[in-house]
Amino acid sequence: MNAPISIARVDEIAEGKGKAFDVGEKRIAIFQVDGQLHAIDDACPHAGASLAEGYLEDGNVGCPWHYAEFELATGKHRHSPATCGVNVYPVTITDGQIHVEVA
Repeated sequence: MNAPISIARVDEIAEGKGKAFDVGEKRIAIFQVDGQLHAIDDACPHAGASLAEGYLEDGNVGCPWHYAEFELATGKHRHSPATCGVNVYPVTITDGQIHVEVA
């Protein structure tokens, strides 16, 4: 397991919104929903759209291009056109700083 990487401050992620960050060679989307932070791969596996720019509904994020949906908690895809899910990364918060464990 890799050590958690500091990405941003909690106050940089608005409630009900997402924001993308480069972490090494990966691009990670962080979402705040009901006070909880979720970290997933930013790119939709269908066509590469930024999921951070997608819509949030019922614990899912929808792709802004073709409306594939993914569960924030598990990364599982909910419906097509995506045929696979996205990676989910553990999030911890220390002194208002968001840390993500990226393998």
